[in-house]
Amino acid sequence: MIKRPPVSYFKIPVEIIKSGFYTDNYFLRTAEILKKDNYRPRVLMQVFQRERSVLCGVNEAIAILRTCAENPDRITIRALNDGDEIAPWETCMTIEGDLADFAHLETVYLGVLARQTRIATNVRRAVEAAGRKQVLFFSARYDTYHTQEQDGYAAMIGGIKDFSTDANGIAAGVKGLGTIPHALIAAYRGDTLAATEAFDRHIDENVSRIALVDFDNDCVNTSLAVARKLGAKLKGVRLDTSNYMVDKSIQSQMGLFPPTGVCKELVTAVRRALDTEGFTHVKIIVSGGFNAKKIAEFESLNVPVDTYAIGSSFFDGNINFTADVVLLDGKPCAKAGRTYLPNSRLELIE
Repeated sequence: MIKRPPVSYFKIPVEIIKSGFYTDNYFLRTAEILKKDNYRPRVLMQVFQRERSVLCGVNEAIAILRTCAENPDRITIRALNDGDEIAPWETCMTIEGDLADFAHLETVYLGVLARQTRIATNVRRAVEAAGRKQVLFFSARYDTYHTQEQDGYAAMIGGIKDFSTDANGIAAGVKGLGTIPHALIAAYRGDTLAATEAFDRHIDENVSRIALVDFDNDCVNTSLAVARKLGAKLKGVRLDTSNYMVDKSIQSQMGLFPPTGVCKELVTAVRRALDTEGFTHVKIIVSGGFNAKKIAEFESLNVPVDTYAIGSSFFDGNINFTADVVLLDGKPCAKAGRTYLPNSRLELIE
């Protein structure tokens, strides 16, 4: 269980949130009506979601309530922890107090919980599927840069330790990883070897030499060419073949298996070719279309992958949270189909 960070850890735009800029308007009008009517019911708001998930974002949600609510000292919060496995409909947080003091925050804290829980859950499932193998969080390009720090935090909660950007890695206290993109190879007139040699000449020797080998759709021969040139300095090759293409090295086998993208047969062919020429030290990194399901399939087939790099699939899914008033002045009061579901796992937030 991760230690709850202090409220000051989160970069919350307090005044903008308090102004209601990010809030669904009907919540703003709820607060306005209650205040103008001088009606101050004490409610218990119950927060839950509907999937088996890895909870994340609850600490930021607490920080939002503590900094952006009116009279936050009068609000009682109980919550689970980031990283907790939660069941469908399990209460993960309760907020008790004058509804007018925190009605304007529902949109904001539910959104934080939804996004971070979705990422943490997808990461946890991928890490579990990979076993002891490294999984990389290469998802920054698939969403706005504004969320990179929070996304990296959620990925860390899910179990990932390596990221593509410094912003993603800040919560884990690490710098971003990464070597050669297709753009660099294209800039060197499509010559993978020339681009890799340039990388080797100019980048700090402490950065691993990992070659991207699918530019010519010939991963076997490109891997061998780079390995022959760099020798012991080459730490790995990355296969990123499009899911709409069949690599040249396995085209003769078409008809016997689904051959597109980074498939078992392609990875095996690259591993066999490297080993045959004595490059057993060169690791194989795969990317492009991987998620927990595909990793589990690869692992069940003992595909010789050393590292999985995952991008857009970490944002997949429809995990979302709901907040309901279930008690009014200590007595049951909820919409039909909802009821107070106390949870002994909740911790009182001081």
